[in-house]
Amino acid sequence: MSMGDAQAIQQLKSAIAEGRHWYVALLEAIKLWASTEEDYNGRHYKYLIDNEAFDWLILAERLCEEADGLIPEKERSDLLFFDQAPIELTKDEFKNLIGASKYQAYLNYLYGILAEEFLILAITEEIRKRQRVLGLVNDDGVVDEAYQRIYGATQEELLRRFRKERHYPQLRSTSLSELNELTYWLFKYRVKTRDKSCVASDTKKALAKLHGLLKLKSELAGSLSSRPSADKE
Repeated sequence: MSMGDAQAIQQLKSAIAEGRHWYVALLEAIKLWASTEEDYNGRHYKYLIDNEAFDWLILAERLCEEADGLIPEKERSDLLFFDQAPIELTKDEFKNLIGASKYQAYLNYLYGILAEEFLILAITEEIRKRQRVLGLVNDDGVVDEAYQRIYGATQEELLRRFRKERHYPQLRSTSLSELNELTYWLFKYRVKTRDKSCVASDTKKALAKLHGLLKLKSELAGSLSSRPSADKE
Protein backbone atom coordinates (compact mmCIF):
# COMPACT_ATOMS: atom_id res chain seq x y z
CA MET A 1 0.00 0.00 0.00
CA SER A 2 1.35 3.42 -0.94
CA MET A 3 1.79 6.23 1.56
CA GLY A 4 -1.01 8.18 -0.14
CA ASP A 5 -3.43 5.24 0.21
CA ALA A 6 -2.56 4.76 3.88
CA GLN A 7 -3.01 8.48 4.49
CA ALA A 8 -6.40 8.39 2.74
CA ILE A 9 -7.62 5.53 4.93
CA GLN A 10 -6.35 7.16 8.13
CA GLN A 11 -7.94 10.52 7.26
CA LEU A 12 -11.24 8.84 6.43
CA LYS A 13 -11.41 7.14 9.83
CA SER A 14 -10.21 10.20 11.74
CA ALA A 15 -12.60 12.58 9.98
CA ILE A 16 -15.63 10.39 10.69
CA ALA A 17 -14.57 9.93 14.32
CA GLU A 18 -14.30 13.72 14.65
CA GLY A 19 -17.88 14.16 13.44
CA ARG A 20 -17.40 14.95 9.76
CA HIS A 21 -20.13 13.50 7.56
CA TRP A 22 -18.89 10.13 6.31
CA TYR A 23 -19.72 10.89 2.66
CA VAL A 24 -17.71 14.12 2.68
CA ALA A 25 -14.86 12.31 4.47
CA LEU A 26 -15.02 9.55 1.85
CA LEU A 27 -14.71 11.99 -1.05
CA GLU A 28 -11.78 13.71 0.65
CA ALA A 29 -10.10 10.31 1.07
CA ILE A 30 -10.66 9.59 -2.62
CA LYS A 31 -8.76 12.79 -3.42
CA LEU A 32 -5.75 11.50 -1.47
CA TRP A 33 -5.82 7.96 -2.88
CA ALA A 34 -2.83 7.23 -5.13
CA SER A 35 -3.06 3.66 -6.48
CA THR A 36 -4.72 3.07 -9.85
CA GLU A 37 -5.29 -0.62 -9.05
CA GLU A 38 -4.50 -3.14 -6.32
CA ASP A 39 -5.13 -6.64 -4.99
CA TYR A 40 -6.92 -6.62 -1.64
CA ASN A 41 -8.55 -9.48 0.29
CA GLY A 42 -8.42 -11.80 -2.69
CA ARG A 43 -9.96 -9.32 -5.11
CA HIS A 44 -8.42 -7.20 -7.85
CA TYR A 45 -9.57 -3.58 -7.81
CA LYS A 46 -8.98 -1.43 -10.89
CA TYR A 47 -9.86 2.19 -10.27
CA LEU A 48 -8.41 3.84 -13.37
CA ILE A 49 -9.22 2.30 -16.77
CA ASP A 50 -6.74 2.92 -19.58
CA ASN A 51 -5.08 5.54 -17.33
CA GLU A 52 -7.96 7.91 -18.15
CA ALA A 53 -11.34 6.74 -16.82
CA PHE A 54 -11.90 6.74 -13.04
CA ASP A 55 -14.42 4.28 -11.56
CA TRP A 56 -14.97 6.21 -8.35
CA LEU A 57 -17.64 3.90 -6.93
CA ILE A 58 -15.22 0.96 -6.96
CA LEU A 59 -12.80 3.03 -4.89
CA ALA A 60 -15.68 4.16 -2.67
CA GLU A 61 -16.53 0.49 -2.06
CA ARG A 62 -12.91 -0.25 -1.17
CA LEU A 63 -12.71 2.66 1.27
CA CYS A 64 -16.05 1.80 2.85
CA GLU A 65 -14.58 -1.58 3.77
CA GLU A 66 -11.85 0.23 5.69
CA ALA A 67 -14.47 2.24 7.56
CA ASP A 68 -16.68 -0.75 8.36
CA GLY A 69 -18.85 0.04 11.38
CA LEU A 70 -18.39 3.80 10.99
CA ILE A 71 -20.85 4.22 8.10
CA PRO A 72 -24.64 3.62 8.32
CA GLU A 73 -25.29 0.41 6.40
CA LYS A 74 -28.40 1.75 4.64
CA GLU A 75 -26.59 4.86 3.39
CA ARG A 76 -23.61 2.78 2.29
CA SER A 77 -25.85 0.40 0.33
CA ASP A 78 -27.73 3.26 -1.31
CA LEU A 79 -24.45 4.76 -2.51
CA LEU A 80 -22.80 1.57 -3.75
CA PHE A 81 -25.85 -0.15 -5.25
CA PHE A 82 -28.06 2.77 -6.32
CA ASP A 83 -25.45 5.55 -6.74
CA GLN A 84 -27.60 7.49 -4.28
CA ALA A 85 -25.58 9.87 -2.10
CA PRO A 86 -26.73 10.48 1.49
CA ILE A 87 -26.41 14.26 1.10
CA GLU A 88 -26.81 16.44 -1.96
CA LEU A 89 -23.70 18.12 -3.34
CA THR A 90 -23.32 20.41 -6.33
CA LYS A 91 -21.05 19.37 -9.19
CA ASP A 92 -18.50 21.95 -8.05
CA GLU A 93 -18.58 20.67 -4.46
CA PHE A 94 -18.11 17.09 -5.64
CA LYS A 95 -15.27 18.18 -7.95
CA ASN A 96 -13.49 20.12 -5.19
CA LEU A 97 -13.76 17.23 -2.74
CA ILE A 98 -12.29 14.55 -5.04
CA GLY A 99 -9.93 16.92 -6.86
CA ALA A 100 -9.95 18.30 -10.40
CA SER A 101 -7.85 15.52 -11.96
CA LYS A 102 -9.97 12.71 -10.53
CA TYR A 103 -13.13 14.58 -11.49
CA GLN A 104 -12.00 14.80 -15.12
CA ALA A 105 -11.17 11.08 -15.06
CA TYR A 106 -14.62 10.43 -13.54
CA LEU A 107 -16.21 12.28 -16.49
CA ASN A 108 -14.18 10.08 -18.84
CA TYR A 109 -15.69 7.04 -17.11
CA LEU A 110 -19.20 8.49 -17.25
CA TYR A 111 -19.11 9.33 -20.95
CA GLY A 112 -16.64 6.74 -22.16
CA ILE A 113 -17.85 3.63 -20.30
CA LEU A 114 -21.27 4.06 -18.69
CA ALA A 115 -22.77 6.01 -21.58
CA GLU A 116 -21.20 3.63 -24.12
CA GLU A 117 -22.78 0.65 -22.36
CA PHE A 118 -26.15 2.37 -22.53
CA LEU A 119 -25.69 3.17 -26.20
CA ILE A 120 -25.27 -0.54 -26.91
CA LEU A 121 -28.31 -1.27 -24.75
CA ALA A 122 -30.43 1.40 -26.47
CA ILE A 123 -29.59 0.18 -29.98
CA THR A 124 -30.15 -3.44 -28.95
CA GLU A 125 -33.60 -2.52 -27.61
CA GLU A 126 -34.44 -0.65 -30.83
CA ILE A 127 -33.61 -3.75 -32.88
CA ARG A 128 -35.65 -6.00 -30.57
CA LYS A 129 -38.67 -3.67 -30.82
CA ARG A 130 -38.41 -3.67 -34.60
CA GLN A 131 -38.29 -7.46 -34.62
CA ARG A 132 -41.34 -7.74 -32.36
CA VAL A 133 -43.28 -5.46 -34.73
CA LEU A 134 -42.34 -7.85 -37.54
CA GLY A 135 -43.45 -10.81 -35.42
CA LEU A 136 -39.92 -12.11 -34.87
CA VAL A 137 -39.18 -13.53 -31.42
CA ASN A 138 -35.72 -15.05 -31.97
CA ASP A 139 -32.99 -12.91 -30.39
CA ASP A 140 -30.15 -14.63 -32.24
CA GLY A 141 -27.85 -12.06 -33.81
CA VAL A 142 -29.49 -9.03 -32.17
CA VAL A 143 -26.41 -8.00 -30.20
CA ASP A 144 -24.11 -8.44 -33.20
CA GLU A 145 -26.50 -6.36 -35.30
CA ALA A 146 -26.32 -3.62 -32.66
CA TYR A 147 -22.51 -3.70 -32.73
CA GLN A 148 -22.56 -3.62 -36.53
CA ARG A 149 -24.76 -0.53 -36.48
CA ILE A 150 -22.65 1.28 -33.92
CA TYR A 151 -19.10 0.17 -34.75
CA GLY A 152 -19.29 -1.52 -38.15
CA ALA A 153 -18.17 -4.95 -36.85
CA THR A 154 -19.43 -7.78 -34.62
CA GLN A 155 -18.74 -7.96 -30.90
CA GLU A 156 -16.35 -10.89 -31.38
CA GLU A 157 -14.42 -9.12 -34.15
CA LEU A 158 -14.03 -5.99 -32.04
CA LEU A 159 -12.90 -7.94 -28.98
CA ARG A 160 -10.30 -9.72 -31.09
CA ARG A 161 -9.02 -6.40 -32.51
CA PHE A 162 -8.88 -4.85 -29.04
CA ARG A 163 -6.88 -7.75 -27.59
CA LYS A 164 -4.52 -7.83 -30.55
CA GLU A 165 -3.86 -4.10 -30.23
CA ARG A 166 -3.23 -4.39 -26.48
CA HIS A 167 -1.25 -7.64 -26.81
CA TYR A 168 -3.72 -9.44 -24.55
CA PRO A 169 -4.30 -13.20 -24.83
CA GLN A 170 -7.30 -14.28 -26.90
CA LEU A 171 -9.14 -16.00 -24.02
CA ARG A 172 -12.64 -17.46 -24.07
CA SER A 173 -13.68 -15.46 -20.99
CA THR A 174 -13.55 -11.74 -20.19
CA SER A 175 -12.94 -10.20 -16.76
CA LEU A 176 -14.85 -7.16 -15.53
CA SER A 177 -11.75 -4.95 -15.70
CA GLU A 178 -11.04 -6.07 -19.27
CA LEU A 179 -14.68 -5.49 -20.19
CA ASN A 180 -14.49 -1.92 -18.87
CA GLU A 181 -11.26 -1.36 -20.78
CA LEU A 182 -12.86 -2.79 -23.93
CA THR A 183 -15.88 -0.50 -23.55
CA TYR A 184 -13.65 2.56 -23.23
CA TRP A 185 -11.70 1.39 -26.28
CA LEU A 186 -15.01 1.03 -28.18
CA PHE A 187 -15.97 4.59 -27.22
CA LYS A 188 -12.72 5.98 -28.60
CA TYR A 189 -12.94 3.71 -31.66
CA ARG A 190 -16.46 5.01 -32.40
CA VAL A 191 -15.43 8.65 -32.05
CA LYS A 192 -12.39 8.08 -34.27
CA THR A 193 -14.01 6.03 -37.05
CA ARG A 194 -17.67 7.02 -37.32
CA ASP A 195 -19.32 10.05 -38.89
CA LYS A 196 -19.40 13.05 -36.53
CA SER A 197 -23.14 13.54 -36.86
CA CYS A 198 -23.71 9.87 -36.02
CA VAL A 199 -21.36 10.12 -33.05
CA ALA A 200 -23.30 13.12 -31.70
CA SER A 201 -26.67 11.44 -32.27
CA ASP A 202 -25.56 8.18 -30.65
CA THR A 203 -24.04 9.97 -27.67
CA LYS A 204 -27.27 11.91 -27.11
CA LYS A 205 -29.24 8.66 -27.25
CA ALA A 206 -26.86 6.98 -24.79
CA LEU A 207 -27.03 9.85 -22.29
CA ALA A 208 -30.84 9.90 -22.44
CA LYS A 209 -30.86 6.19 -21.63
CA LEU A 210 -28.30 6.63 -18.85
CA HIS A 211 -30.14 9.56 -17.25
CA GLY A 212 -33.37 7.57 -17.42
CA LEU A 213 -31.81 4.73 -15.47
CA LEU A 214 -30.23 7.07 -12.91
CA LYS A 215 -33.65 8.64 -12.36
CA LEU A 216 -35.20 5.19 -11.94
CA LYS A 217 -32.46 4.22 -9.47
CA SER A 218 -33.12 7.39 -7.48
CA GLU A 219 -36.86 6.74 -7.42
CA LEU A 220 -36.31 3.12 -6.39
CA ALA A 221 -33.94 4.12 -3.61
CA GLY A 222 -36.47 6.68 -2.39
CA SER A 223 -39.26 4.10 -2.51
CA LEU A 224 -37.24 1.61 -0.48
CA SER A 225 -36.30 4.30 2.03
CA SER A 226 -39.96 5.24 2.55
CA ARG A 227 -41.08 1.68 3.30
CA PRO A 228 -41.94 1.07 6.97
CA SER A 229 -39.56 -1.29 8.72
CA ALA A 230 -40.82 -4.61 10.09
CA ASP A 231 -40.87 -3.37 13.70
CA LYS A 232 -43.12 -0.46 12.73
CA GLU A 233 -45.73 -2.57 10.94
